Order: sequence, then C-alpha cells, then structure tokens
Amino acid sequence: MKALLLLVAGIGGLLEAVAPRRAVALWTRALYRNAGEAEPREWVYAAAKVEGTLVAAGALVGLFRLATAEDDGAEGGDAEGGDADGGDADAA
Repeated sequence: MKALLLLVAGIGGLLEAVAPRRAVALWTRALYRNAGEAEPREWVYAAAKVEGTLVAAGALVGLFRLATAEDDGAEGGDAEGGDADGGDADAA
C-alpha cells in the first residue's frame, strides 16, 4: 500500500514538474469559485515546477528505500527464533 501511495505521489509530482501551468490551472479551478477571475503571478509556475520536482524526487527516494528495505529484511532473518530484544519469548 505504501509503495502504491509513493507511486501515485511520484506520478503527480512528475506531471506537475512537466506541466506546471496545467497543474496550476487545475488546482485553481478546483479551489476557487470564480477561477476565471483568478490570475496567478508568474512565480507561481516556477514554484509549482520546483514543488513537482521535489515531490517526484521524494517519492523516488521513498520507493528506493522501500525496495531495499524489503531486500535487507529477506536476507537477515532471526535464526534463533527469539524476540526482537534478544530474549527468549518462552522464558516468561
């Protein structure tokens, strides 16, 4: 589930980075009643592009960490069968 959320966030960030004017127009229409009257300043598009790039990069890093954590967990299993703190679960 976490990988799916990261993938959706990454795709959304990529789309925002590639087409910031379209993304700003979409959010403007979604958030304002009179979207036709709203006129964003020029720096909003640059900020949307930076935001999309950061979201896509963050999602990519999250997916990478998730993929490597699954690989590490499969290799380093607990051979003794004890609990996480090193004690025996049946000793109590």
